[in-house]
Amino acid sequence: MNQRIEEIYNRIKKNSTSFLGYPLAKDFDYSEFAPFLNVCINNIGDPESASTLSIDTKDVEREVVSFFADMLSSNIEDVWGYVTNGGTEGNLYGLYMARESFRNGIVYYSEATHYSVKKNLHLLNIDNIVVRSQDNGEIDYSDLETLLSYNRNKPAIFFLNIGTTMTEAIDDLDKIKDIIQKYAIKDYYIHCDAAFLGCTAPFTDPKPKFDFSENVDSISISGHKFIGGPIPCGVVLTQRKHRNRIVNSVSYVGTLDTTITGSRNGLTPLFLWSFIQKYGKEGLAKRVKNAQELAAYTSEKLTEIGVNVMRNKGAITVVFDKPSVALCKKHQLASQDKIAHIICVPGIEKSQIDVFIEDYKKELVLELAYA
Repeated sequence: MNQRIEEIYNRIKKNSTSFLGYPLAKDFDYSEFAPFLNVCINNIGDPESASTLSIDTKDVEREVVSFFADMLSSNIEDVWGYVTNGGTEGNLYGLYMARESFRNGIVYYSEATHYSVKKNLHLLNIDNIVVRSQDNGEIDYSDLETLLSYNRNKPAIFFLNIGTTMTEAIDDLDKIKDIIQKYAIKDYYIHCDAAFLGCTAPFTDPKPKFDFSENVDSISISGHKFIGGPIPCGVVLTQRKHRNRIVNSVSYVGTLDTTITGSRNGLTPLFLWSFIQKYGKEGLAKRVKNAQELAAYTSEKLTEIGVNVMRNKGAITVVFDKPSVALCKKHQLASQDKIAHIICVPGIEKSQIDVFIEDYKKELVLELAYA
């Protein structure tokens, strides 16, 4: 058994050093929390409600939620949230709040939206319409307006991308609001999927409009992506009035039931709390700047060797012509149709980019030789 465990660890450790195409920061060290692997931890129920099972980290979880609420231009008096298992659960929760607000609503989301959203909509049994995307991944506002005009008699639930999976495109909230105003839509709900950019967008210039200062209803963020961690996690925040609509008391465990899952991970809140204590807002801002600089460097080097490159303004995702399957596999690049991308998360060094550039350059030279 020990040999098998060592083999698995070595494989993961080796592969963790080489991936370039996925939004997973890898400059973390949570070894100080190793002793927690030998105790039971369970953040069952609402983070603001104690339980008869007192083996939780809810005090730390509340601090994490408070940090993100502040970062997203609000406070824990006005918004409520909890630490999730990741962006998919956060989006599920936002859509759940939307459904409970408007039972006959229609969800509008772009074709560039993460694949898990279609699954969430199926689970919640909400009517939905897919909207075309622009070339850069942003939602097509003209198509959205047309589709909305056909259904203006029903509540509209807008599922907005604050950083699409492949191109890091951001849907423009102002343009969405203009359409809402144009058609006098009174009943609507806005959820922002900020899985990746929730930790970066507040520190970019200009700052995208997506937080609670814009009166959005809910926001989902991943914790294991730009912050980094060994276990997938995230944070979902919603206007408190929405959470209050679904709250139930559970006598069995002496707590409130307001989350998707009952028993919840109590270790990941410690990881997020630790990062916040060490870095805070200033540290996050510095990480964003460094990542943007690396993305600019990557874009420049790819252009120099004759590769077509696309990078949305301020993005840390660099999109380019898809190389061979062998090269995609070697550098663990995510690809779709004829494009691939590199995501310049913390933990990726220039030297790693340089190795990829040299590999791609050699491949292009061989292609020319056999052309």
